Amino acid sequence: MSASAPPPPELEQPVRRSRFQRVSLRNRVTWLAAVCVAGAVALVSVAAFVTVQDSLYQQLDDSLTERAVDAANGPLVRTNNLQQVPVAFFVASNFKINVLSADGTAVGPDRRPPMSYAELAVAKGESQRSLRTDHATNSRVIAVPSGDRAALVMSTSLKPTQSTLARLSFVLVVMGGAGILLAAAAGTAVAHAGVRPVQRLNAATERVALTGDLRPIPVTGDDELARLTMSFNGMLSALAESQERQRRLVADAGHELRTPLTSLRTNLELLLASAKPGAPELSEQDRDEMFADVQAQVEELSALVGDLVELAREDAPQAVHEPLELVEVIERALSRARLRAPRVEFTVRTTPWTMMGDATALERAALNLLDNAAKWSPEGGVVRVELFVEESTGMAAFEVADSGPGIAEADRPYVFERFYRSSDARTQPGSGLGLSIVKQVAERHGGSVWAGAAPEGGALLHMSLPGNPPNTEQQ
Repeated sequence: MSASAPPPPELEQPVRRSRFQRVSLRNRVTWLAAVCVAGAVALVSVAAFVTVQDSLYQQLDDSLTERAVDAANGPLVRTNNLQQVPVAFFVASNFKINVLSADGTAVGPDRRPPMSYAELAVAKGESQRSLRTDHATNSRVIAVPSGDRAALVMSTSLKPTQSTLARLSFVLVVMGGAGILLAAAAGTAVAHAGVRPVQRLNAATERVALTGDLRPIPVTGDDELARLTMSFNGMLSALAESQERQRRLVADAGHELRTPLTSLRTNLELLLASAKPGAPELSEQDRDEMFADVQAQVEELSALVGDLVELAREDAPQAVHEPLELVEVIERALSRARLRAPRVEFTVRTTPWTMMGDATALERAALNLLDNAAKWSPEGGVVRVELFVEESTGMAAFEVADSGPGIAEADRPYVFERFYRSSDARTQPGSGLGLSIVKQVAERHGGSVWAGAAPEGGALLHMSLPGNPPNTEQQ
């Protein structure tokens, strides 16, 4: 006995999931909302802070420059040491101001601004203006020309501006954090509401797997999740219908199999009992009758099993996409029916008809209708077979009329049901599944069936099928 081939290596390894995939969907939505809002808040906060910072420093520089120029060009006053100094020395309370000469001498109040070579270069005339930040004193320093070989130097502290920026950054951080928390809370609420239908679907799936309960799930709303729930309910309904069909098929099959099996068992027990020593012998006629009965029961069981297999195959959904000529399908079924019933004459009249369908299933349905008509027709009887176009529906009508006793009007609505056999048909061979197969084939192809009375006096079985005449399809 050969060993089976080992599975591919990729199938042996467990599916690896990333750390993000192991997080629940609700937490993913929450984190995603928080991260998106955090990114947006960070961008807006940085942009706002940089814009305000540039604006405040620009305003400080403009104000400092304007005051320095005004002080340098303003009126002068004489001090106690008989030097001429700007009036601004005495009114610039928020500024430090001095006059720096080219030789490095500074004149002014005791509150002197920081000075460096940049200011001295302006006093010497080497530079028109200097504006810099003195990090040692945390102040902004400007120097502008003031008279002959001198420069007015003015500075102001950066602490008020930096304090304003510090308060702004605090507000942005607090408001941004509050926005992130609010977004996380909103994301949690949205995720909880959005995941609830998914949780119901998950619970329903687990319920079906554990209990087999196929009750539909309540649907609320009309969003994508609601439509998903409706699709899942449709799947449950289809599964429930399939289970019901399977249950009915098993129950009906068990009922139909019980009778021939009981008869077969009884005959075999009698034959075995007569073969024991000392048992009364059966006559040759009785033995032949019992063997004939056993053979008939075996043939009936074979036909019943074949019909059950065919019926189960027709129950399964199958794709119908093969283009076919219906006349050819009927002719193949007629060839088989004539071999099975040589004592019956078949009169045929057909109209060309093309359609999309399963040729094997349609041939089986046509053969079942022909066999049924041949079974009920007397020896030498005529079975009328017609294929024509119905004017009222535009569909193809396949009719088979026999010359037998016909079908009682009370039995006509039920002759296409599984295992249904009228009181007249109970003495005839058959499984009671042939016409139900015809009905299933017709419905699977978008058609229908019905039973009526033929003008010849027998039964008329009618099957409608969609399609087109060949000339219409070519146009």
